[in-house]
Amino acid sequence: MRSKTEIRRELLAARRALGPAELQLAAEGLVAVAARAPLLVEARTVASYAAVAPEPETGLLTRWFEERRVRVLLPVLHDDNDLGWGETGAGLVPGRFGLSEPAVDLGVDAVRGVDVVLCPALAVDRDGVRLGRGGGSYDRALARVPVVVAVVAVVYDSEVVESLPKDAHDQRVSHVLTPGGLIGLG
Repeated sequence: MRSKTEIRRELLAARRALGPAELQLAAEGLVAVAARAPLLVEARTVASYAAVAPEPETGLLTRWFEERRVRVLLPVLHDDNDLGWGETGAGLVPGRFGLSEPAVDLGVDAVRGVDVVLCPALAVDRDGVRLGRGGGSYDRALARVPVVVAVVAVVYDSEVVESLPKDAHDQRVSHVLTPGGLIGLG
């Protein structure tokens, strides 16, 4: 099996090749899928993230949740690369690495009180193994999420794969959201 580094390099190159029209269609597709998915329609509090290109754009999805009066938490990247969480309603400010993050940090345990977690990934396999960027921030955060909470990786359709390498610290996801659908895993 190829290494995580090799797989990341290939996936990022494929994402960078996507054009503006493809990115817009993907963002709209995520909202269309969410609007048909009871798991997301019924959520009252969601932990999400502010995507950075070339990730699947989550801005439209966040607005969709907010328009439905869903409480949306976004991550706040701490100096030790752990994730705190804050509400979008508090306003967003520039954070580390060009990330947009909430102005008020509710702490690392705020993620324990959500109904659904939407997390970034470069790929997800059919067993729920999530390949991230390699910093470990989301693996630490997802370890705090109660088992009953749905953890949904957001990727492009082509990034749902048969298998990925897994390390002991990697946290699995229960679902994957793509512009083409919401898939239960595991």
